[in-house]
Amino acid sequence: MKKSDIDSLDPKKFIIIKGARVHNLKNLDVAIPRNNLVVITGLSGSGKSSLAFDTLFAEGQRRYVESLSSYARQFIGRMDKPDVDYIRGIAPAIAIEQKVNTRNPRSTVGTSTEIYDFLKLLFARIGKTYSPISGKLVKRDTISDVTDTLNKYPDGTKIIIYSPVHIKPHGSLVNELKALIAKGFTRVQFNNKLTRIDDLLKDETFLANHPDVKVTTKKPKKEVPNTDTLNILIDRLVIDKKEEDTRARISDSLQTAFFEGDEKCIVEIIDEQDITEIHTFSNRFEMDGITFEDPSVHLFSFNNPFGACKTCEGFGTIVGIDENLIIPDKSLSVYDGAIVCWRGEKMKEWNDKLVMNAYKFDFPIHRPYWDLTTEDKHLLWTGNLYFEGLNAFFKYLEAESYKIQYRVMLSRYRGKTICPDCKGSRLRKDASYVHIDGKSIIDLVLMSCKDLLPLFSNLKLDTYDKIVSERLLVEIVSRLQFMNDVGLGYLSLNRLSNTLSGGESQRINLATSLGSSLVGSMYILDEPSIGLHSKDTQQLIKVLKSLRNLGNTVIVVEHDEEIMRASDQLIDIGPLAGTEGGELVFQGTFDTMIKDTNSLTAKYLKGFEKIPVPQTRRKWNKYIMVEGARENNLKGITVKFPLDVMTVVTGVSGSGKTSLVKKVLYTSLKKIYGGISEQSGLSDRLSGDINNITNVEMVDQNPIGKSSRSNPVTYIKAYDDIRELYAAQPLSKTRGFKPSFFSFNVDGGRCEMCQGEGEVTIEMQFMPDIHLQCETCGGKRFKEEILDIIYKEKNISDLLHLTVDDALKLFETKVKPHTLEEKIVTKLQYLSDVGLGYVQLGQSSSTLSGGEAQRIKLASFLSKGNNSEHILFIFDEPTTGLHFHDIKKLLKAFDALIAQGNSILIIEHNPEVIKCADWVIDLGPEGGDEGGNLVFEGTPENLVNCKESYTAEFLKDKLEGIKI
Repeated sequence: MKKSDIDSLDPKKFIIIKGARVHNLKNLDVAIPRNNLVVITGLSGSGKSSLAFDTLFAEGQRRYVESLSSYARQFIGRMDKPDVDYIRGIAPAIAIEQKVNTRNPRSTVGTSTEIYDFLKLLFARIGKTYSPISGKLVKRDTISDVTDTLNKYPDGTKIIIYSPVHIKPHGSLVNELKALIAKGFTRVQFNNKLTRIDDLLKDETFLANHPDVKVTTKKPKKEVPNTDTLNILIDRLVIDKKEEDTRARISDSLQTAFFEGDEKCIVEIIDEQDITEIHTFSNRFEMDGITFEDPSVHLFSFNNPFGACKTCEGFGTIVGIDENLIIPDKSLSVYDGAIVCWRGEKMKEWNDKLVMNAYKFDFPIHRPYWDLTTEDKHLLWTGNLYFEGLNAFFKYLEAESYKIQYRVMLSRYRGKTICPDCKGSRLRKDASYVHIDGKSIIDLVLMSCKDLLPLFSNLKLDTYDKIVSERLLVEIVSRLQFMNDVGLGYLSLNRLSNTLSGGESQRINLATSLGSSLVGSMYILDEPSIGLHSKDTQQLIKVLKSLRNLGNTVIVVEHDEEIMRASDQLIDIGPLAGTEGGELVFQGTFDTMIKDTNSLTAKYLKGFEKIPVPQTRRKWNKYIMVEGARENNLKGITVKFPLDVMTVVTGVSGSGKTSLVKKVLYTSLKKIYGGISEQSGLSDRLSGDINNITNVEMVDQNPIGKSSRSNPVTYIKAYDDIRELYAAQPLSKTRGFKPSFFSFNVDGGRCEMCQGEGEVTIEMQFMPDIHLQCETCGGKRFKEEILDIIYKEKNISDLLHLTVDDALKLFETKVKPHTLEEKIVTKLQYLSDVGLGYVQLGQSSSTLSGGEAQRIKLASFLSKGNNSEHILFIFDEPTTGLHFHDIKKLLKAFDALIAQGNSILIIEHNPEVIKCADWVIDLGPEGGDEGGNLVFEGTPENLVNCKESYTAEFLKDKLEGIKI
C-alpha cells in the first residue's frame, strides 16, 4: 500500500500503522480494516508477533495505562512507545498470547475460566443444605418465617411465647431466677406450670429442694443432672389481624425469645376450643443433632483455609508412600528384587524373610509383580505371621527417622497420593451437603463441560431462586458455551491446569477472554489453533467470527490453512525470517493470495513448495508396550510404542493423547531411569524392550530457564565459548579480563545498576510490573570498559543483539578447525537447523514462545552429538508457531536425532508431520468420555483407510497419489 494512501484512510474504518520499526520490521506501513477477521501469517521470525503484539498491543496497552491513576501515570514518560511513526484508529486491545500452562497445583480448569468462582457464588446464594443422616432440608427459623406462621392462625387464637432457659449442672436455680427479675421478667413456666418468679422464690418447698449453691473447693460426690425445666414467659397475646401492631409485637417478642433462649423459642397456641399446640422454633442451622455451616463463598473455596479439606489443605493429594516408587518395574518378581526399598545390604533382610518363608503360605515369589493377584499385592503391604510387610517397614523407618539415612530413604519413596479424607475433591466434607437441584458442587466439578451445559440451561428452581441466580447463571452458561465452542467440552472443571496440553491451556485462555464479551475492542490472538484437531478448527472459526460479528476487530497470528481461508483479510509478513523479513509481502483476500508469486506461504498453499513424504518408512522390531492404560478417559488400552523410529500419536482434542504419553508412559519410564515424585498414570504394566533405551526426555513448551538472564546461547552452552573468545582478545589480556568478566550472571564486568538484566523493574500497585531500560548501561548490560573489547567490529553487547543467522555469518568467515570459532559455529548451527535462525543470541528466555523454547531444547540435544546413550524423546506439539517452511527444517532435525541412535515420540495434529511419521497411533474416536480408545496403529498409508478415524479424513489430501 502506498504511503499517500495510508495517510488518506479513515481511522474509523481502519487501524492504520505507519512506519513500524519494532525489532526486524522495516518501516512497515499497513492498514487493518476494523470489525474484520484478519490473519497475519509468514515464516517464524518474520515479524508477525512484532507487528501484532509488540506494536499494536503495546500501543493499546500504553494508551490504556494513560487513563489510570497519577501513581501509574508517573511512569508513562519512561515507558517505551513502540518504534512507529504513528498508529491511528486503535481500539482497546486484549491479547491472548502463547502461554505455557501453569504449574500451580491449586489451579484447575474451573478457576482458570472463572466458572468455579461463579459456581461458589451460586451455591452460597441459593444452595440448600440437606442432612446426611435423614436427608431432610436443613432450615433456620427466622423471625419473619415464625411471624408469618403465627399470623396464619385465625383471629382470636391465643399465643404464648416462651424462651427456654438451660440450667447448668450444679447451677443455682435461685440465682437464675434472681437474674431474670433483674432483667425485668416477672413470670416463668417452671416444670410446665406458669407462676410468678416472686411467688416461686417465697415458696419454702421450692427453696428446700433448690438450695443456693455455695462456692466450695471440694468436688461433689456425684454429679446429678438437673431435670427441672424453666421457660421464661416473654409475651401473651391474641391474634387480631385488624390490629396493625400485632405483627410488630409478635416480631419483637420473638426477637427477645430467640436472644434469651440461645436461638430457640417455644410457642404455645390455644384455639377457641382450648386445644393446645406447642411448637419449638430454632434460629440455629442444625438438624439431627448436627450443626451445619451456613453456605458461603468461603465454604466452597479450596484456596481458603475455611473451605479447604483440613488433611490435604485443598490440594486433593497428600505426600504419602507411593507404590510406583517402591515397585517402579512391575515386570520383576519379588525374588528378582521388584521391591526397590528391600534391596541393599541391610534392608535385604526384609526381602529375604519373605523369600525364605513364602512356601509356608504359598506366595508366588517368582511371578512378576503385575501378574500377582490383588490379595497377593495387599499381603506385601500388610504382612502376616511369617514376614513383616511394607507398612511395618515404613513404620520402622519413621521410628528411626532421627538418623539421616532413614530420613533420606523415606523421602525417596514418598510421592503424591489421593487424600483419604476428601477423596481428591479438595473441599471439606460438609460442602457436599449443599445441593442445587439435587447436585452438590463436588458432583458438578467432576462432570464434563458439555454435560454441565444442558444441566445449567434446564435447572429447576423456585421463583425466588430464579431471580437471585439469574445473572450468575447467564455468566456460567455463556462460559460453558465458550468452552464447548473452542473444543474443550470434554474437560471437567476439577481437571488440574498443570495436566493440560499446551493447546488446551491456550484455548482456556481464549475461552476466559471470550467470556467477558467486550464490544468495539481489538482481540489479538497468537495461534489459537495450537493443539486443536482439524475436526475442531471449524468450531474455533465460528467463535472468532461471532466475536467479529459483535463489533470487534479480531487479529490472529496463525499458520493454519483453514483459519487463513476463513479470514476476511490476510497479511503476509516476510519474505524470510530475522533480518531478511519484516516487510509486507502481501495483503488481501485468501483467493488473491494464492495467485501471488512473491509469497512463500502462497507457494506452499498452491503446492509449488511441499514438505516431501519420505521415500521409505523406517522398519522397527523393538518397542515399549503400555498395557491396560486407564488414566483419565483411557479405556484400559494396550499400545506398542516402536523404538528407533519417529512415532506420532494423533487423535481429536481430548482423546487421551496427553494422558497416555505424559501421564502413563513418561512417568512410568522416568521412575525406572531416575525417579520423580509425580504419581504415574493408571495402567497394568509396562513391558517390551525397556532396557534398549538409557533415558527418556520430555521436550515440552516450558521456559528454558527460570532466570530472566537465561537466553538461547547460555542454554546450548555456546556462551561459554563466546566469553572465552572475548577474553582471548589482546585488549582483554592487557586489562586482565577473564571469561567471567563477560558474564552478566556474576559481578565483574556486568552493569551493577541492573545486575546484568539491561532493564530495571518498577513495581506497580494492582498492575503488572513495568520493565524500563537501565539508564546506566542503556540496556547494554555491561560496563563501558567491557564494551571496549571488540571482535570483528562487534562488542559483546552488539554480538548478543545479533540473530543466530547473522552470528553464523560473522563467525563462519575463515573458521579454522579446532578453534573457539568452530565450536561456536557448530553449536549455533543447530539453532538454525531447528528453524530458530531469527532469534537473537541474547534474547531473554521469558520473551520466547512455548514452541521456541521447545526447539531450543531440541537444538541442545542435537548439539551433544553421537554418544552411547539411546534416548526416547517425547515432543508435545513441536510445530507450535511453525510455518510450513520451518516444519521442513524441523523434520530434518528429527531425522538427525534418530540417526544418532535415538527414538522420537510426538503428540501432534499437524498432517504435515503425521504424513512423515514411520508409525501412527490414533486415539479416539471422540474426546472426553467418548474417547480413550485405540482407533488405529500402523503406517500413515494404512491410516487413510481407517473409517473410524477423524485424522484419516484430513490426511487423505496429503497422501494422495503417494506410494511407498
